[in-house]
Amino acid sequence: MSFPGRAVQRTWHLVDAASQTVGRLATTIAPILKGKHKPTYRPNGDCGDYVVIVNADKVHFSGKKWSDKLYRWHTGYPGGLKERPAKDMLERKPEFVLRKAILGMIYRNNLRMSYIEPRLKIYAGPDHPHEAQLPEGIKSLPAHPRKRMGDFHFGLGSKYSETPVQVGGAKARECEDA
Repeated sequence: MSFPGRAVQRTWHLVDAASQTVGRLATTIAPILKGKHKPTYRPNGDCGDYVVIVNADKVHFSGKKWSDKLYRWHTGYPGGLKERPAKDMLERKPEFVLRKAILGMIYRNNLRMSYIEPRLKIYAGPDHPHEAQLPEGIKSLPAHPRKRMGDFHFGLGSKYSETPVQVGGAKARECEDA
């Protein structure tokens, strides 16, 4: 059964990148751009959503990546290999650091070049020109957890937070008492 392209509904997502790790943030945004969170996902179809990222200049790297990670490119001239550490790249082009991480997680094909890349909107500060497209009272996507601990449920919500499988949950205690 095919899914007609006219019926694809695109939503706008707002992401606050302040104090989030670049790679973890990219792993949450790349599937949204591709549309993998939708039941109508097709690998050969364009069904992703728009993503607006604010505060791209306040992202973090883990470990010593600020000094060790290098961004390399070639100018096209002989001997034109240029490189710049992540710290300098964040000062010059804060949007580029996130864009390279996110687009590096998406296959390099025509869908990426023509459809997915234009739907990624990255801004260095908290201001962006997409207020009209975002729904009223939209909240930023939750931050990706650093550890699998605490009360974060990986998007499943509170419905699945107290299952008997979870150790120490309220339902597990009720099952033990009965």
